[in-house]
Amino acid sequence: MPFIGSKVSVKISKEKEEIIKKKLGEAIQLIPGKSETFLMVGFEDNYSLYFGGEKLEKGAFIEVKIFGKSSKDAYDALTAEICNIYEKELDIPQDKIYVKYEEVANWGWNGKNF
Repeated sequence: MPFIGSKVSVKISKEKEEIIKKKLGEAIQLIPGKSETFLMVGFEDNYSLYFGGEKLEKGAFIEVKIFGKSSKDAYDALTAEICNIYEKELDIPQDKIYVKYEEVANWGWNGKNF
């Protein structure tokens, strides 16, 4: 039950959105037991982001929420891949990308909780 939400300071075309969604679907497999089957992805573009007190022309804040827990190594691998994806597809420098992880104990879907 992962969710990856993106807040980016640039405009995302529908074509780029589809490419990023597909690549995130592949990348989520870096977390053991997770796959695109239950992955939900969300995008917010043209989002105002500031870093170090300065408005970012190109920046991103990515949230990854998963049901359960994973390892630091898995998160490290996913962070590297997420940064690569956003740098390649949206030209956002990796040092202007934050990735936040949240492990969720209770997750609801289809009228019930896991």
